[in-house]
Amino acid sequence: MTDTEIRLGQTGPQTGALAAYGNARLGWQTYLKYMNETGGVAGRDVVMKSYDDAYVSAQTIEFVDELIESDNVFSIHTLGSPNTLAVYDKLNNECIPQVFVWTGHPAWGDPVNHPWTTGSIMSYSTEAVLWGNWIKENLADQLPVVVAGLVMDNDFGLAYELGFAAYAENNPDVVSAFFPQRHDPAAPTVTNQITTLAASDPDVFISMTAGNACLLAIQDVTASGLNETISAAFTPSVCKAVASFIGPAGSDGDGWWVVGGGLKDTTDPGYIDEPFIRFIRESLAENDLDPGISLTGAGYNFAYPYGEALRVAAELPGGLTRTNFMLAVRAIDIYHPLYFDGMSFSMNGNADSYPVEGSDFSQFDAGEQTWRIIGEIVDVNGASANCAWDKDEGGCS
Repeated sequence: MTDTEIRLGQTGPQTGALAAYGNARLGWQTYLKYMNETGGVAGRDVVMKSYDDAYVSAQTIEFVDELIESDNVFSIHTLGSPNTLAVYDKLNNECIPQVFVWTGHPAWGDPVNHPWTTGSIMSYSTEAVLWGNWIKENLADQLPVVVAGLVMDNDFGLAYELGFAAYAENNPDVVSAFFPQRHDPAAPTVTNQITTLAASDPDVFISMTAGNACLLAIQDVTASGLNETISAAFTPSVCKAVASFIGPAGSDGDGWWVVGGGLKDTTDPGYIDEPFIRFIRESLAENDLDPGISLTGAGYNFAYPYGEALRVAAELPGGLTRTNFMLAVRAIDIYHPLYFDGMSFSMNGNADSYPVEGSDFSQFDAGEQTWRIIGEIVDVNGASANCAWDKDEGGCS
């Protein structure tokens, strides 16, 4: 940080299997431009230095080192569970903020051992419990059910798998059997895994993956005939983006469910006329970016609370420092305009370390290309226990 500039560092996939998520940085940079044109933070411009790690943890480590040693950034934002886990020990040891990371891994709820790291979206553990609760409430006449899960074979997918396996173990009256099948994150197809899962004759299918694999799963569930025998199919919250991951499936995506984490998609026609989303879409277009790309607009999900926390930190005694920034982040309590009414975006020091602890339950209408909320928004703000993640064994300790 200088007298005129606050430099943020960012790593994420701009190429590779999950390249679509890299578009978020473009939306974030557009919001930073708007912030700077309207006064910046404490008289300083906020700028971002971004690197393409292709969702490869070894690359994340290399670029984080460069951001620290060469680019002298104020804070660092990472995307992806394996990537964030690969560097969060280092960043915490060096007291460098790693906040509002784009991953719902439960490990970011660890203010004691990793006080400089926070998440930004619903925890995958929370999502797993909400899948189970939905099954219990909506398939009551079929209980207990058999659940099949397509799991990305890395730390991200493992968080989902462990979360739902724990729910199944604790609720045998709801889930009689859970069959996970893992796939390589870089695999061009998931057909074999879907075929294997179909053979288990499940009542419910849950996609616990990300990126293009979400779209492939929807298509293969139809192609295998599984959609004709199951009672419900879920795509994960990280694949809620209409234009990227479910719209291209056409009629195959009709009727799929999502525990969506309460976040609105900026390409969903049901929300594009809301003031903040209209502002996002107009800002993107003015900067020669396509507002029809879901994950470009998603960059505002991180940019908005990041900007608010920077402004609050600048007003604290001592001004904008890394310590004051973390104090502002861990005390954040804002209305976030990209979340549905009834959703909180807040933390409370060490007592509540997850900013988002609720969700919508939505079903996709392929004809209208929109997610339709079914039932009430659930928000259990402050109810999630902290999680000291055990890297060796997996799970919270």
